[in-house]
Amino acid sequence: MTMLIDGKAISAQLKDELKSEVARMSKRGRTVTLAVVLVGNDPASCVYVKNKKKACEYIGIRSLSYELAEDTTENELLRLVHSLNQREDVDGILVQLPLPPHIREQVIIEAIRPDKDVDGFHPYNVGALSTGQRGFISCTPAGIIELLHRCDIKTEGQECVIVGRSNIVGKPMAMLMLRENATVTVCHSKTKNLQRVCRRADILICAVGRAKYFTKDYVKDGAVVIDVGMHRDENNKLCGDVDFNDVKDCVSAITPVPGGVGPMTIAMLMSNCVQAAKMKDEK
Repeated sequence: MTMLIDGKAISAQLKDELKSEVARMSKRGRTVTLAVVLVGNDPASCVYVKNKKKACEYIGIRSLSYELAEDTTENELLRLVHSLNQREDVDGILVQLPLPPHIREQVIIEAIRPDKDVDGFHPYNVGALSTGQRGFISCTPAGIIELLHRCDIKTEGQECVIVGRSNIVGKPMAMLMLRENATVTVCHSKTKNLQRVCRRADILICAVGRAKYFTKDYVKDGAVVIDVGMHRDENNKLCGDVDFNDVKDCVSAITPVPGGVGPMTIAMLMSNCVQAAKMKDEK
């Protein structure tokens, strides 16, 4: 019987735990604050920002919203980021990506103070992850680890294949699975015999950005399949990188799309924000 990994239910559980923690902090007079910066009006980004604000409201995190025009200059955005870096009442800063083409994303990411970088994209936090130090972990990979833990899916000694090497998912995911004592292979567009490599996996993590690319030909019987993709199919229905209907009967566990990895990303962002406040209080 295939286990459906219910990211919606697990993210709700995590948000309730954070809500209780924030309430306890609030009783001590501590307000957790996240600054959210959106440049332009990219439709997907607007939806993500709205969902982040909604999650903040539910948990009890104060959110400061900065919605800037599409033609905002890089220097103007940098000035805002620097001012938020200086503010004692701001625990976390999130600049919604992608940014308009005239603004260099890496410059903005590196301008955010590492101890306020709740997205986990700053090189300091990336380095902290790779060397096993304390820091913020990119939200989607962190959410996947949370799903595996809460579903009691064994990682130690397991063969894990990650397809995709992006800075946001693939690379940090590999580091996290190493931390979990899995044996990790990272595949990409130049990998030879991809099907054969994927079929070795006890845990297959798919993050290539191609709708329904992974069929049962890529999956070993009894494997755990984590689908990071999000697309619209020919019927305008949401789907992932995995052909869910083709794969679901031959795996031991799988994340659906929607309702799998997606809800965990925002929950882990909220968790990082609470962690930022606690780290600041420890200083």
